Amino acid sequence: MTQAGSVSITTDSAHRHGFGVDVGGSGIKGGIVDLVTGELVGDRYKIETPQPATPDAVAGVVTQIVQHFGWTGSIGVTLPAVVTGGVARSAANIDKSWIDTDARALFAKAIGNDNITVLNDADAAGVAEDRFGGGKDKTGVVVLLTFGTGIGSAVLHNGVLLPNTEFGHLEVDGKEAEHRAASSVKESKDLSYKAWAKEVSKVLETFEALLWPDLFIAGGGISRKSEKWIPHLTNRTPVVAATLLNTAGIVGAALAADTAPDTAIDR
Repeated sequence: MTQAGSVSITTDSAHRHGFGVDVGGSGIKGGIVDLVTGELVGDRYKIETPQPATPDAVAGVVTQIVQHFGWTGSIGVTLPAVVTGGVARSAANIDKSWIDTDARALFAKAIGNDNITVLNDADAAGVAEDRFGGGKDKTGVVVLLTFGTGIGSAVLHNGVLLPNTEFGHLEVDGKEAEHRAASSVKESKDLSYKAWAKEVSKVLETFEALLWPDLFIAGGGISRKSEKWIPHLTNRTPVVAATLLNTAGIVGAALAADTAPDTAIDR
């Protein structure tokens, strides 16, 4: 079985399709991915996330999605969790029983396929956006931030992923970054886009001081309205909106699964 981390993407014409499943708090969706273009091959298939979202229940839904497509090759699966060595180390918007669950072994047994890669959902989105989306053809340090209930993060350097960053929990002026600038904060405090952008800028400036990135990619549902708030940002580093939106997790999972272990993601 392969595992998530720094891996090498192969996109030759003989092996251009991959498969990804993106596990979210409300829905689990999957599909076949063209690894050369980053586009879905046909439609994605989505099933509501079972409640409670226990490991066995989620594995059952992931299996249904794989069987829907009749897919038998390598499979990438995202989780809203820190994942090391295929094991979930945290749990966000899924049942807490995921913590310390060997997710890779669980999915392999449920699906009947040993070629399983499991990775953090923001990392998957970051890999996809860096290769095919907002970061396409960009070099240097690229940071994806997903603005939603919290703030997810993915950091890549020339296409190489640093897995499992959790910058949403970094303290910024006495508050966790996500408690200051997640899109849920905008909604709960009824902030204007301009007022919320001021908080986002403060968070981005803190990240800049630590990482000196070349590009920020803004993801999450609020990225669809990027024209209303990105122009109000005052931080130094360029910020662009994510472009893959609902397919980023699927695409990134498929890319991560189509790998040889322990080598670098090659742009």
